[in-house]
Amino acid sequence: MIFHGLVKSTLLDYPNKLACTLFTGGCNFRCPFCQNSSLVLDPSSEPIIDPTELDVFLKKRVKYLDGVCITGGEPLLQKNVDDYCKYLKDLGYLVKIDTNGSFPKKLESLISKNLVDYIAMDLKSSKEGYSKAVGIDNFNISQIEESVEIIKNCNLDHEFRTTLVKELHGEKEIIGIGKWLDKSQKLYLQRFEDKGSNIVKNLHGFNENETKVIQNILKSYIDLVIIRGY
Repeated sequence: MIFHGLVKSTLLDYPNKLACTLFTGGCNFRCPFCQNSSLVLDPSSEPIIDPTELDVFLKKRVKYLDGVCITGGEPLLQKNVDDYCKYLKDLGYLVKIDTNGSFPKKLESLISKNLVDYIAMDLKSSKEGYSKAVGIDNFNISQIEESVEIIKNCNLDHEFRTTLVKELHGEKEIIGIGKWLDKSQKLYLQRFEDKGSNIVKNLHGFNENETKVIQNILKSYIDLVIIRGY
């Protein structure tokens, strides 16, 4: 696999674990609020981590790190994701995959082969609001629906997460997200900040109090709704 970024240690990306995070390039979505726009739009312009140096790092740090998070971009675009997850597992790491949910067959393969330990899926919006949230006209959400069901029933640690943006998430979209997930799920509400690197400029996030109102609405549908990023 090709990686364009590495966070050598984090307590944030893998819940309750000390991990490193690897960033892949490329994505099939064009989410307006995406803060990794260079990785999405022009990954070839980003530096590539030397695979030999990465191999040395991972073997040296296996005694100290619990897991490896693979994020993007969209990691499941990578052809060799199964092989790389197996390599990490063979080293002794727990593996966390971040995904946009558009590759359910690849996701199912990772699960069936016991190559992933934690799955985080970005649930961009309600079913009706998905096209606008991913920046693709007339987007077919069937693969997203399939991934949601796979994750809900996979018996692995997992989370869904939504980055809240005022221009994309009104009351209708919030209620739609709540109805999509069932009571037993875990949903993180993520803070959006316009850092100047987003695909679309001049978008706005919710403040903490506004987010708590959204959290209370969603708690009518989902058992565990957690605010992240404040």
